[in-house]
Amino acid sequence: MTGAAVALCIDVLNTHDIKLARKLYSSLKPNDVLIGDRGFCAYADMFTIKKLDCDAVFRKHQSRTTTMRKGKIVGDCDKLVTWYKPRSCPKGLSKGEFNALLQTIIVREIYYYIVIPGFRTQRVSLITTLLDKSIYSTLKIVGLYGKFWDVELDLRHIKTTLGMDILRCKIPSMVRKEIYVYLLAYNLLRSLMCSAGIYLYDSSFAPIK
Repeated sequence: MTGAAVALCIDVLNTHDIKLARKLYSSLKPNDVLIGDRGFCAYADMFTIKKLDCDAVFRKHQSRTTTMRKGKIVGDCDKLVTWYKPRSCPKGLSKGEFNALLQTIIVREIYYYIVIPGFRTQRVSLITTLLDKSIYSTLKIVGLYGKFWDVELDLRHIKTTLGMDILRCKIPSMVRKEIYVYLLAYNLLRSLMCSAGIYLYDSSFAPIK
């Protein structure tokens, strides 16, 4: 992971993240894996991502009340479950997009606990389309989701470290240019960091004279 920004979507203020994410699905390449929080864990998105020959690892949305007593057990705290198409068209989907959805999809549900002394134990449930446990073990899936927090830190660098949390231009066209310049500067820094990391890695294997 380089931490670089590879795609961009701009919309009006207060637009939900999932609506913006759906506009970026066209940028995906086969075998890409998306990692996201609860807001992205929707039936339509899991179906769409899989249809693009990609996969997803999302935290389960709190509105889903599936239980580990149902589904095919594939390991400790790990099972395959069937999700059913919503009865009514969700907000953000057109009638045509809703009708194109299959009636069911198979997903994998994994849960684990975060135990911190002095704090309440927290249960985390993950939903993924990576179904083959022999290739994608439970620990690998949990570790992959842990990369999500690296992404959150990268976003904080864009907003806070670079100062992009406050845009100073007044008209839409200039605001867009300001965002592009911020991301250009951010990616240049990331490119430099990546190059420096590769150089240090190569140097560590240089022969001693």
